[in-house]
Amino acid sequence: MTGFDLEAVVAEMAKADELVLTCHVGPDGDALGSLLGVAWLARRQGKRVYASFGEPFTIPEAYRFLPVDLLVAPGAVPAEPGLMMSFDAGSLDRLGVLAETAGRAKTLVVVDHHASNPGFGTLNLIDPKAAATAEICVQLMAGLGWELDEVSATCFHAGLVTDTGRFQYSNTSPSTLRVAATLVEAGARPEIVGRHVYEEVPFGYLHLASIVLGRASLDPELRLVWSWVSFADLAAAGIGMDDTDPLIDAVRVARESDVAMLLKEAGQGRVKVSLRSRGRVDVGAIAVAFGGGGHHNAAGFTFTGSVEAAVEAVRGHLSPAPPEAG
Repeated sequence: MTGFDLEAVVAEMAKADELVLTCHVGPDGDALGSLLGVAWLARRQGKRVYASFGEPFTIPEAYRFLPVDLLVAPGAVPAEPGLMMSFDAGSLDRLGVLAETAGRAKTLVVVDHHASNPGFGTLNLIDPKAAATAEICVQLMAGLGWELDEVSATCFHAGLVTDTGRFQYSNTSPSTLRVAATLVEAGARPEIVGRHVYEEVPFGYLHLASIVLGRASLDPELRLVWSWVSFADLAAAGIGMDDTDPLIDAVRVARESDVAMLLKEAGQGRVKVSLRSRGRVDVGAIAVAFGGGGHHNAAGFTFTGSVEAAVEAVRGHLSPAPPEAG
């Protein structure tokens, strides 16, 4: 059951004195940007706000320029919220330890743009046509009459930038660009967001990239390119898994590929799989088949088994590319 209950959500938020806000575990720029942008403006409205996400409660370095001081550990969140909001989580289990809290909320609002989202809230703001959850949040703020400022605009702009790949992915619509213009007018500075998110990595990342790109493999028939990251790689480079996000974009540039895959060791015999497509293949459908989710061109899932087994499982869902018309 999906839906876009804007008027009802506006009414619930307007009358609430306290908001519990969360997003998916291992938050990216869209999840954190949406969460923090709404948290910031709700605080300005005089509301009590608890903003958090599930364990591991680790804030990625690339997003520490956002108002992360608004965040509290998941254990500090009220056990039975009156109004709780979830941002950018495609399913309830993506909230981790806060899924149980969401289940006890009197009203749960789900704000998301994943087509695979079943609509697990009491009220839902789900729009698969939106390039990012942040795009929906801007619409919600307008509905509430909450005026954007530099901080909130920066948060939402970070969400747009990251989920559109700097406005170069196919999900970038005229509406997305109009929202971006609104955010810049409100004070967001694209050069600041771009520098923190895309132009700053620890020196050890360079060593890790050389390892990962050096072991990349290509299946020319399936037009699939892939590589992987192990805990040993991270130890050799002296960096954490949070610093590996840019690697999928480095792998996906191979001209001979339609689909790119980066696999990351996750412990307990599990592998996290990130998928990217140039458009011919719906990697979102592949991810859903393995219990994950995402979009047509960008998706992911967690696989129980080895890297090799995960690669073969994905290959089983691909077919040879049709011959080019000539």
